[in-house]
Amino acid sequence: MRFLLAAACLSLVGCSHTPATPSAPASEEVISPAGAIVAAADRPESDRALDTGRHPAALLEFVGVRPGMKVAELMAGGGYTTELLARAVGPRGVVYGENPRFVLERFAEKPWSERLARPVNQNVVRVDRELDDPLPPEVTDLDAVVSNIIYHDTVWFGTDRAKMNAAVFRALKPGGVYVILDSSAMPGTGVRDAQTLHRIDEQTVRDEVLAAGFQFVQDSDVWRNPQDTRDWDSSPGAAGARRGTSDRFALKFIKPR
Repeated sequence: MRFLLAAACLSLVGCSHTPATPSAPASEEVISPAGAIVAAADRPESDRALDTGRHPAALLEFVGVRPGMKVAELMAGGGYTTELLARAVGPRGVVYGENPRFVLERFAEKPWSERLARPVNQNVVRVDRELDDPLPPEVTDLDAVVSNIIYHDTVWFGTDRAKMNAAVFRALKPGGVYVILDSSAMPGTGVRDAQTLHRIDEQTVRDEVLAAGFQFVQDSDVWRNPQDTRDWDSSPGAAGARRGTSDRFALKFIKPR
């Protein structure tokens, strides 16, 4: 969901001799805070190349991340989303970026380490833990936890997803949100396509998260693609030119107050 801030207002004055303040030109737009984060000149070009398919401003708005918040990302990988979150929470906030050993050893260690060395990510705390228990016990009262296109991976990783979701529940403060985006499989297929097509049935995710005690509050159509046949591998390495075009569900859950 995208929310653009309008930038036009007229000043009403009591004296007819005082000219009204002119409105901004119709073509002039004020960029939203999330849009300004995405437009930052110091973002890496490799990140910008992914923006069209990932809709980063919409993600920040959907999560509701604001300056000063404490948030976490599960399986941060090379840190594309983590850096966006770090920019959004600002220097008074903190972002916990979690990666399991398998991910670090296979592909993420170098880009992740380089990412964390950038000054803009000085408020990111590196967390090397497995997804079954993704956050240290001292990490509590989080405002949000984000799982961006990785929930399906927990299936073929052999993650205890009930344990993972329970850990997320404990780490969040009452009213905190758990946001999950992933590539959708055909309805009724459950986890069948998690490893082969890197997709998961949306209803399966809903059921598993609700079972952990969360309440569902919102979804978004921003990442939907009704033209997706959902019979091809959506992983970055296999998707090729179709990368970023898979039909993706976006779900927001809340820890009850």
